[in-house]
Amino acid sequence: MTSAQQDPEAPGSGSGPWIDTSRPHAARMYDYYLGGKTHYEADVKAAEAVVATLPEVVTAARANRDFMIRATRTLAAEYGVRQFLDIGSGIPTAPNLHQVAQAVAPEARIVYTDNDPIVLQYAQALLRSTPEGRTAYLHADVTDPDSILRSSELRTTFDLDRPVAVSVNALLHFVTDEADPYRIVSELLRPFAPGSFLCLSHGIADLPDDGTAERADNVIGIYRRGGTAFVPRTREQVALFFEGLELIEPGLTMAHQWRLGNGPGKRLPPGALTLHVGVGRKP
Repeated sequence: MTSAQQDPEAPGSGSGPWIDTSRPHAARMYDYYLGGKTHYEADVKAAEAVVATLPEVVTAARANRDFMIRATRTLAAEYGVRQFLDIGSGIPTAPNLHQVAQAVAPEARIVYTDNDPIVLQYAQALLRSTPEGRTAYLHADVTDPDSILRSSELRTTFDLDRPVAVSVNALLHFVTDEADPYRIVSELLRPFAPGSFLCLSHGIADLPDDGTAERADNVIGIYRRGGTAFVPRTREQVALFFEGLELIEPGLTMAHQWRLGNGPGKRLPPGALTLHVGVGRKP
C-alpha cells in the first residue's frame, strides 16, 4: 500500500477519506492490542514495540474494554441512562457500546465519534441499532468539543432534556496539557441535563518503581515518534476530571477493580497496571 490511501476492502471505500498508512494511529494500535485485524504495517510495528517494552499494555487494553462494558451496563440497568455519547469510539469491536446498552434497554440511543478515517469507513458496524433505539456516527475530534455538541447527528439523536452518559475511555491521555483536557471535559458535560454521567478511563503515571517508569517513558517515546502525544496522568490528576461531579461507587479506582461483579473482567493482582477509571454523575 502507498503511504496515504484507502483500504480497498473497507466498507464504503472509493468515496471515503484517504488514510495515511505510513504512520501508526493510536486507534489501530489499540485494535492490535485487542487482537483485532484492522491495522497496517506501521501500526503493527509500533504496537509490537510497545508490547515488547511494556507487556502490561495488552492486559490494560482488555481491562479497559471490559470496564466499558461493565460501566455501560451499570448506567443502563441501575441508573436508567438511555443516551450515550462515546467519544473516541475506535474501530468496532464486539460488543460495541450500543450492543451493551441496547441489550439492557433496546430503546437506548448512542452517538459515536472518532477522528480516525478508518473508523469512519467501518462506522456502518456501529449503526446497527435495535428497531426501538438509534445510533449515529460523527467524524470529529475531541479537542474541538463544539464540533461534537453542535452536530446534527447529536441533536437529532438525543433529547437534550434527558441525561446523557459521556464516555471518554482511553482517550484523554492522548490530549496534551496545552490542549487543556480538563476544559474539554467541562465543555462536553455543560449542555447535558442534571443526572448525566462522565465515564472515563486514563493511562497511569503513578508507577510502582523506577524500572517500570523507565519502560513507560520508552512507550511514550514510541507514540511520539509515530506522531501521537501520549500523556499518562496520576490518580490525583485524573481525579480533577471529576470535579463538581458525584463519583459513584467504588469511586476512582483501577479498570480491573471497578465493579468486577457487573460483567466481564479478569481478576488481576491488586498491584496490576491497567488504567485509572471512574464514573461521575452531574448533580
